[in-house]
Parts: sequence; C-alpha cells; structure tokens
Amino acid sequence: MKKILIVSDTHRQNGNLLEVIKKVSPIDLLIHLGDAEGSEEYITEQAGCPVEIIAGNNDFFSDLEKEKEIEIGRYKVLLTHGHYYYVSVDAEGIKKEARGRGMDIVMFGHTHRPLVDIDKDIIAVNPGSLSYPRQEGRRPSYVIMDLDAHGEAHFTINYLK
Repeated sequence: MKKILIVSDTHRQNGNLLEVIKKVSPIDLLIHLGDAEGSEEYITEQAGCPVEIIAGNNDFFSDLEKEKEIEIGRYKVLLTHGHYYYVSVDAEGIKKEARGRGMDIVMFGHTHRPLVDIDKDIIAVNPGSLSYPRQEGRRPSYVIMDLDAHGEAHFTINYLK
C-alpha cells in the first residue's frame, strides 16, 4: 500500500497545502506539478516524505527540471506542468506525448482544473490548484493516488473545505 499526494499551482500560497498535508498524512510521496514559485524548499521541509517537484510556467528563476520520468510501483509516470502541450485546450496532446514515451501515467497541472482521465493505455491526472482553482465551484483541489495491495493505482479528486 502506498499513498501519494499530488498537487499543483500553489503559487506561493502554501496555507491550503499545509492543511492538506496534515489532513492526509502519513503519505509516501508528494508530487508537485509546478508553479510553486520559490516555495520548493519550504514544501520539501513540510512534506514529511520524499518530494518530486518540477518547474511550471511561473517558476521563472528556478533550477527545477521542466519534466521528470519516474516510477511509482509498476507504473512509468511522466511529470510535467503541461503548458507545452496545450493542456488548456484538452488532454489529448499530453496523452499522445506520454504514450510516445512509453508512459503509463501522465501528471500535469497548469489548467487549475482537476482531472482524472483513464484510457485503456494511459492515465492523465491533473490535481487542479490548491490556491487558485478555476473549475466550476472554484474549490481548492488535490489528487490522492493509492496503490493497493496488488499494486493497482486508484485516483481520487479531493476538495478542501
């Protein structure tokens, strides 16, 4: 059993992120999909677990990698902010990119709208934004990825407040 917290687009407003970490801990991994805007070290200190964090389109002076390919259990996962793949239009371009790289899951942010899109050969996950949500109702959102006893991934979109 593994529990992964997936967040994005906190834009230096870390109060909601700290609340979520407290609420869902213990976690095995925190994934931040960009636009932390200089809060990387602070987030890493607060997480209480390993952290994967990448640069977003607002991380101007960051040394963070723009993308990472990692493994979570048996899954190959592409972490990217998404802005290079026209994700504001739809998730098809980013899913095509991930498939082309042999990934099982692509995780991205940028749109500030949560999404779990499960196709037969690729899963696209966007946790939305904990700071500036844009979906209907505008509730701060995050995704929990659970790996069950068989190593199967399960995703839930969660809302704060």
